[in-house]
Amino acid sequence: MILLQFSSAQGPDECCLAVSKALKQLIKEANLLGIEVNCLESEPARLPDGLRSALVSLNGHGAEALAERWCGSLLWVCSSPYRPNYKRKNWFIGIARFSQPDPELESKIHFESLRSSGPGGQHVNKTDSAIRATHVATGISVKVQSERSQHANKRLAILLISHRLDQLKQQADAELKSERRMFHHQIERGNPQLIFKDIGFKMI
Repeated sequence: MILLQFSSAQGPDECCLAVSKALKQLIKEANLLGIEVNCLESEPARLPDGLRSALVSLNGHGAEALAERWCGSLLWVCSSPYRPNYKRKNWFIGIARFSQPDPELESKIHFESLRSSGPGGQHVNKTDSAIRATHVATGISVKVQSERSQHANKRLAILLISHRLDQLKQQADAELKSERRMFHHQIERGNPQLIFKDIGFKMI
């Protein structure tokens, strides 16, 4: 199982539309190759036909090669469908393969078996194949029932929690960078904690 993240990278509406179109194209190619694709998460864009981001799983023979071909920057060359006479025609989005989780992560997760619900026929409704996984330290919890076996759902749950943990780390890193930038504008020009003097930088 492979996770791919599609991102508009905070681009304009045209980039969000490119994400939606790219996702549909990937699904089309995967179906032709017999590769199973599940859209696990998506963030809607400002306009209804676009997506800011999407997280999908690939499963099956050939998934590795398909993921490798799609990963990286994707360029959509097209006149803007939203802004007539707009000169820009190049719209970039990013597609990244999600890294494999820390081998020790599974030991830090509490798993519960649940009865699957929703569409899927008698097999889904009568087996305890669904998994709820909770990362003990952070409380991050996911419920997975898209796969037919409990083992596959457990594996996907670990990948999803790893993804959420990475998102938290990225958010924390971004907040720290923001705090550092703000620090440059908040230095007090009086009441110094330490004072140094002359070229020798001697403390007073």
